[in-house]
Amino acid sequence: MHTKLRVSPRVSVLALATVLALSACGQKNAQQGPQQGPLEVGVLTLKAGSVPMIRELPARTSALRVAEVRPQVGGVVVKRLFQEGAEVKAGQPLYQIAPETYQAAYEQARATQAKAEALVQTTRLKARRYAELVEIKAVSNQDYDDARAAMQQAEADLVATTAALKTARINLGYSTVTSPIAGRIGKSSITEGALVTANQATALATVQSIDKMYVDLTQASTELIKLRREFETGRVKNGGGQAKVKLILEDGSAYSETGTLSFSDITVDPATGSVLLRALFPNPRHELLPGMFVRARLEQGVAENAIEVPQQAVTRTPKGDAMVLVPDSEGKVAVRIIKVSRTSGPNWLVTDGLKPGDQVIVDNLMKVRPGMPVKAVPFKPAEQAAPAAQK
Repeated sequence: MHTKLRVSPRVSVLALATVLALSACGQKNAQQGPQQGPLEVGVLTLKAGSVPMIRELPARTSALRVAEVRPQVGGVVVKRLFQEGAEVKAGQPLYQIAPETYQAAYEQARATQAKAEALVQTTRLKARRYAELVEIKAVSNQDYDDARAAMQQAEADLVATTAALKTARINLGYSTVTSPIAGRIGKSSITEGALVTANQATALATVQSIDKMYVDLTQASTELIKLRREFETGRVKNGGGQAKVKLILEDGSAYSETGTLSFSDITVDPATGSVLLRALFPNPRHELLPGMFVRARLEQGVAENAIEVPQQAVTRTPKGDAMVLVPDSEGKVAVRIIKVSRTSGPNWLVTDGLKPGDQVIVDNLMKVRPGMPVKAVPFKPAEQAAPAAQK
């Protein structure tokens, strides 16, 4: 005789739930595996080396030479002899002022000079004859003196008329307005038929020489004082020769040519507290135009035995002191207070608190805390880690 055992539905559900819970717990323990070790952090081992002191400053470009074309004689402009925006040469005719008046004045001055030359010849001959006659008492001494005085007066008149002829020739030449320098000429402020006057305030046109360009930049006087002290202490050395300058154009691209610092003003602008610096750049392809805004990277010296730390590794304490995190001898995170002087590209230049051979934590900074055990591994920048991951 077989006895059937009945199981309550409530007991069945409870047993199934217990089995599932135990199964899930086992899977969780299997996934976790053994307890994880210290957090891996990328560290950078510091080295000392020579670091160029590069300062990026705002700057404006200006032409090497600028000439405003103005007439030196008055008259009506009858012809414009250039195309706006074109290259012109020194001495090239630009405008023609009506020359008839100046041509007539020149002809008159030339005739006056010819008359004076003839009078000089006559008075000289007379003075020579009287010099012979006075020896034999054929003429009086007074007549001889009068002849000599007339000759000297005629010679003085010749000098005056020669100068007048030269002035008339110059004015006639000024009726053709020429370019004082070689360069690119801008727009014309007048047209044919305009009346111009000598040395008028308004320029007829402007010629600018842009084969070489000035770049004017300003630097705070406090930075120059600090740099001078670094030179005096030997922390920074002068690279020798003229300081090199690189340019970043308005679109963010780098200018291909390198310039040299050619001038440093000795006056501080009282409004801005800055000093004007001027660099000279070659401009063979005329990429630089007057008035452009650029950023100049000026190399002002070289720091010897300098230590650099990536900016991402440096934070600030509540008091504002610069600090970095370093692994100590026990493999735990420690705080190191440092002093920094300036930025050098993506790095801070450290002046105190670190020495060559020290290790600085560079990544996983948001996950570590002072006293936390960590595993230090060599830091790999993103541009180096990407190719390694692809392999």
